Amino acid sequence: MSNKILYRYNPKYPSVADLKTKAKSRIPKFAFDYLEGGANEEFNLAKNESDFDDIFLKPQYLHVAGDIDMSVELFGRRYSAPFGISPIGLQGLMWPNAPEILAKAAAKHDIPYTLSTVSTSSIERIAEVSDGKAWFQLYHPTEDLLRDDILRRLKDVECPVLVVLVDVPSFGLRYREIKSGLSMPPKMNVSNIVQALMRPIWGIKTLQHGIPSFATLRPYMEKGLDLTQLGQFMNRTFTGKVNVEKVKAIRNIWKGPLVLKGITTDEDMQAAIDIGVDGVIVSNHGGRQIDAGESSINSLIHLAANPAYKAKVKIMLDGGIRSGVDLGRAHAVGSDFNFMGRPFMYGVGALGDEGAEHTINMFKAQLYQVMQQLALENVSEFPGRLLKR
Repeated sequence: MSNKILYRYNPKYPSVADLKTKAKSRIPKFAFDYLEGGANEEFNLAKNESDFDDIFLKPQYLHVAGDIDMSVELFGRRYSAPFGISPIGLQGLMWPNAPEILAKAAAKHDIPYTLSTVSTSSIERIAEVSDGKAWFQLYHPTEDLLRDDILRRLKDVECPVLVVLVDVPSFGLRYREIKSGLSMPPKMNVSNIVQALMRPIWGIKTLQHGIPSFATLRPYMEKGLDLTQLGQFMNRTFTGKVNVEKVKAIRNIWKGPLVLKGITTDEDMQAAIDIGVDGVIVSNHGGRQIDAGESSINSLIHLAANPAYKAKVKIMLDGGIRSGVDLGRAHAVGSDFNFMGRPFMYGVGALGDEGAEHTINMFKAQLYQVMQQLALENVSEFPGRLLKR
């Protein structure tokens, strides 16, 4: 990759903070609160970002480096950059048609997009717009027949990677969602309707694309089930602890790469390795599940330091990354790959159809500049630029 390559993006929004500010002005408050909120007092949500500030990198200015290549090989495929787009539920509520906007841009720029079971586009539609490149995150159903049918649909579209979410034995207690009416079960109240009317572009786009629904789950819903009944449906259909036996059953069925998301401890890491998964995503669900937990980056630092784990599985990170500098920090402490959710939703909320490509190029440009500063040719060299924490 030539050092002369430029990653072009809107100069009015050169950072995640800029995108967030703009998105907040365009998304109704109830939807923005759903995107932003964390569990309880949101202590862990804040730590996810602030703990990156304890990681320092060292340059070597007199070292001569060649051309920069930020591409990374993962599960037999080479991606153009070491990051992808995280799964987020209710994406189409936060910005109309967001899953398709993000999936198309990810495919074009050769990074992974992960569709959530509870997103607002179907498995089949996202496979179509992403040229079959999109990953899928599974909320494990309570019924094996439903699980098997979802896995069949994924096989039919040749989904490249299956991610099984393990950190939702119950839904987190999120005060913002309770106040806004997007708790379980969700409801649209008068305040939310007023907030929607105050965001006319969001409203027009919603009318164009239709009221968001849970397209992947539609075949399994009772006739007439709408957004206001999601909570009951989710509690009945998906609430339940994902244990070793359930993951083993999926491993026996799914022959492609299998990843567990929500791993933070040695006990769960060893269990994942024993099952035979191909990778783990270290994550605390964006600080949305347990407020007294550890930040995702600190969990990753601990797990990635164990060479026995690194030799067996890909160790990836999801949580708290807000810049190319943070991407470099994550790789310096042992991450093999990284995922971001909120920053990409800020991008789409701020800039609509252009927001996904803008955010991808923004992160690429930021990471590229960090690699220039540190005189690195490949992402794998970041650990050599880590200062002691």
